Amino acid sequence: MRQSSFLRDCLLALIAFAILAAIPYFFPGRGVTDFLVRLAAFAIFATSLNLLVGYGGMESFGHGLFFGLGCYSFALILKHFPQVTIPGAFVLTILMSVLVGAVVGAICVRLNETYFAFLTLAFQMLLHSLIIAWTPITGGDNGLTGYSRPAFLGIRLDNYYHVYLFSSALLCLCLLAMYQIVQSPFGYTLRMIRDNASRAVFLGIDVWRMRLVAFVIAGAFGAVGGVVMSLFVSGAFPDFAFWTISGEAIFMIMLGGLTAFLGPLVGAAIFLTLNDVVTKLGSTVKGLTGVPNLDFYIEKIASSYGLILGSIILLFALGLKKGLLDFLNDAWADRKETSTAEATKAAAPARAPGE
Repeated sequence: MRQSSFLRDCLLALIAFAILAAIPYFFPGRGVTDFLVRLAAFAIFATSLNLLVGYGGMESFGHGLFFGLGCYSFALILKHFPQVTIPGAFVLTILMSVLVGAVVGAICVRLNETYFAFLTLAFQMLLHSLIIAWTPITGGDNGLTGYSRPAFLGIRLDNYYHVYLFSSALLCLCLLAMYQIVQSPFGYTLRMIRDNASRAVFLGIDVWRMRLVAFVIAGAFGAVGGVVMSLFVSGAFPDFAFWTISGEAIFMIMLGGLTAFLGPLVGAAIFLTLNDVVTKLGSTVKGLTGVPNLDFYIEKIASSYGLILGSIILLFALGLKKGLLDFLNDAWADRKETSTAEATKAAAPARAPGE
């Protein structure tokens, strides 16, 4: 049964990749493909965070540590060691994230929820400070750009279409791998620990070890998201390790849904769409009413990026009170339950009066 389910999931991943590969032929401009590459990076990142938050019950405020680590490690390896191939740099980046995840996780996962959340944030800001301070190596505030991209297996990542295909393939492979993890015995054990850690300990489960493994796995996938972003921007920048990147991932999960596996993917799509719309809003409202004073205040409000985006997310959260896919799943379950109850009532034999 599990093998047939795995084959079905692989088939769905192949179909998804085929659809993504065909999109540039229908939308030849860079706008759609740029959006999808960014979506791939943030969807992998947000889904990896949801392994901790949604499935493990570990609210990490510093998961951006691995996004920034993946971005900078990949760029630094290719820049300072040009003899290393792309697959080699990718593997070394994952190994680096696993090592850092094991060290940071060993310290953090034994703490309660509040201390865990803020200590992970502290480690992320430590990485950000190191990036700013080590200017000769990381480029400091200016970021790191200009690394080589040697071809491998006929794939040239200096070609934009190849970058798009590579990012799409990583998205499909990472989502497939993470879905297999959450559907495995390990994933169900993680859920049990999330729901009742004391009962898990009573059953003989090493809660600390299971949480540490989940932390390391989530960190490795988060670093893959950083690699995709590094390929997209052809470098690495301090903002990718700043605390706001973790906040954005949390927003994506909230928008898409905690309990639905594809919730972070949907949330990332919503968040990036809102981000693009709000960013362009300031330039489209100029001279909107023709009244100078009114236009001035409208432009001021439109240029307040954080205010508008935060207000939209707040209204979204208050309106649905859960992520979009969580809301739709619950609505579908309620409708199905109602239909079943009505069908059962209609099929019940009528009783004569007095029976």
